[in-house]
Amino acid sequence: MEQLELLMAWRDPLIRTGQVLLIILLAWLAQRILTRAISRLGERYSLLPAEVLQPLRGLVRWLIMGSALLMVLERLGVSATVLWTALTGFTAVAAVAFFAIWSVLSNMFCALLIFTMGPFRLGDIVEVIDSADKPGVKGRVIAINLFYTTLQDLDENAAGALLQVPNSLFFQKSVRRWR
Repeated sequence: MEQLELLMAWRDPLIRTGQVLLIILLAWLAQRILTRAISRLGERYSLLPAEVLQPLRGLVRWLIMGSALLMVLERLGVSATVLWTALTGFTAVAAVAFFAIWSVLSNMFCALLIFTMGPFRLGDIVEVIDSADKPGVKGRVIAINLFYTTLQDLDENAAGALLQVPNSLFFQKSVRRWR
């Protein structure tokens, strides 16, 4: 009688564990089969270049494993609705935060490119050309930091004025340079 009670007490956790293992195994098999099928179709028919096949296989892998994770969590008692709400909420907040700091990140990345690629150096005279019929911002580079490049204005009307040009502007517009 005690063995029957012990077996009944462990029945639900054992069944749940078996279901979780089955979900993981089936997801692993499905992603292996689909990624191999995508690779073979790409090799056989040359439908898509290799540069497209690799992200496609990764997308399939993430979709299957993400779905399997949701199924496992559901089997463990976590509501899929709560998970979906949390995921979409986090994604929305992350997107808003990304757009809020996009210009800052853009300028910092462009500063890194200016330092590594060296399109101009301290002491160079540069002109950021707005369009062919309009004069641009022109000056001698006196400082480069993470957000701005500081130019000393060469216009006689603004003698000694300093111009701070966002670093991203150097990669969005045409630039003339004199050493």
